[in-house]
Amino acid sequence: MLTCEICSEEILLEEDMKTHLLLSHLENDVRCPMCSLSGVSHDELAFHIGAAHPDEHRDSPHSSTGGLTATSSSFPAGSDLEANGSRGADDADSFPPRQGSYAAFTPSGVSEVASVVASTSGSPATKQGFVSSVPVQKAAGYLSEQKSPSSTNNGLFSCPICALVFTSSLILHEHVELHLQEHHGVQGEDIHTCPMCPAVCNDSVSLQEHVEVHLDSGAGSSDSDEKLAWRLQQEMEEKRKEEEKEEFKKLQRQFGLDGRGGYRTQIERTMERAVARGVMAPAEYHCKRVELMESLASGVDDGRTRTQGVMTALYEYYQSECKDCVHVWLSSDTDHYCSSTGDQGWGCGYRNFQMLLSSLHRLDAYASVSSFLDKVVPSIPRMQSMIEEAWKEGLDPQGASHFNHRLQGTRAWIGATEIYVLLSYLGISGRIIDFHQPTGPGGTHPQLLEWVRQYFSQSSSSSRLPPRLIQTSLLPLYLQHQGHSRCIVGLEQRKNGNLCLLLLDPGISSTETRKLLSKDTISAALRHVRKLPGSLKQTQYQVVAVEGMLSAEEKRVSILNSRTLSAERIP
Repeated sequence: MLTCEICSEEILLEEDMKTHLLLSHLENDVRCPMCSLSGVSHDELAFHIGAAHPDEHRDSPHSSTGGLTATSSSFPAGSDLEANGSRGADDADSFPPRQGSYAAFTPSGVSEVASVVASTSGSPATKQGFVSSVPVQKAAGYLSEQKSPSSTNNGLFSCPICALVFTSSLILHEHVELHLQEHHGVQGEDIHTCPMCPAVCNDSVSLQEHVEVHLDSGAGSSDSDEKLAWRLQQEMEEKRKEEEKEEFKKLQRQFGLDGRGGYRTQIERTMERAVARGVMAPAEYHCKRVELMESLASGVDDGRTRTQGVMTALYEYYQSECKDCVHVWLSSDTDHYCSSTGDQGWGCGYRNFQMLLSSLHRLDAYASVSSFLDKVVPSIPRMQSMIEEAWKEGLDPQGASHFNHRLQGTRAWIGATEIYVLLSYLGISGRIIDFHQPTGPGGTHPQLLEWVRQYFSQSSSSSRLPPRLIQTSLLPLYLQHQGHSRCIVGLEQRKNGNLCLLLLDPGISSTETRKLLSKDTISAALRHVRKLPGSLKQTQYQVVAVEGMLSAEEKRVSILNSRTLSAERIP
């Protein structure tokens, strides 16, 4: 008598025992050696292992198909396995890799059974013929080790890939085949690359686990990331502040607010360099320095850069020459002041105001101003102190803040607003006109020229045609553009209708200006005075015009209005 080691059933013949093992245990109680799946057939187990555990088999040292050793004598004559089951390692590629992948996880006594069951889709008779060649004791011992009371599935079949549950093994079989077809369809095409690092995973499940590791570690380092972001923001902020400081220093140097000293310091350093080069004797240096101290103490310009008689020379020239001009308008008599060694590069605004004052002193309408100034033209340091005094009275508080309420001892540039402040401080009515954009072809300003023509022609009678040359009693116009300023002392109107400005430029030396006083050189020197429309191509121009005296009440109103100082814009 033979006793089944699995169920202890007693069987008489050996052949009956093989049939009992195959029907009662091997087909009905097969379980996966890598998970708790049980109660499935050999075909279902083959699909399960190939789909759910491909990586475990691939990593196993016994997973090569060369380990599938089966001889032809193990198969019934005439069966398909007799022709194919005897292939060894040389023909390993003929075995489907997923069908044989679970052979390495079975014990040696059952590896042949599992391998052939996985590689065949024949009838139960074929399987039974194969089992007859396996030692019963080894197979029974393996099955008894794998048997577990909890291995039954109570008639339910769960998909090893997506966890769906089915009531029929055939339906589960078809369902798993769909998974395998999809897997084979995309195998080799999908590249599972981590989006957070260069790692490449074998499948989507491994990729998901890998990314979760990143996320778990990132959650723990959130504090360090915030600190890093804060540090980078601080570094960028510090870099921006440094760039702003450098830009501000450049602007300070450009506009003379960098603390290098003012008018007196610049003259002294220029003379010191002249002495060092041997151009100036030490005795001459000390004499000029004493004169400088006296001039600064008096607050009166020394007159070294002044050229008188310019307007008289221009009037005489236009009387006899320049016949192609239909009309010529000239302002009242004005002296030319040029820059000196003390204000070279930054004093043009102050020099233009000296030209206005030189003209104003000759007009009776401004006698009170002349008496206030003792009919003298103040020096540049004195004009700087006058602007500071005007700020203290409440004029242009925004401009005062721009200069930090200090001009004395600096090389600060002044513009149209500071000229307006000086005029208001002296009780003179001023007007700022802003030509903020070109109004003609090629970036020219024909409206500026037309406005100047109307200004100079206002004294002419409209009842008759004005003469060709008109000497007016109007003050010059202060003309400002980016980086420089000049005085408009006249206007030409040509026969072709073009208008041409006549300017006195502080940047022109007194030597060149004095050429206007000679009949032999005035024609050549006029190139520094005439400005044709095509030469006025700055983007923006501002004009300051003097319109008369202010009463005490009008001056008070002017101070109040200067809190929001604005210009008249044309166009």
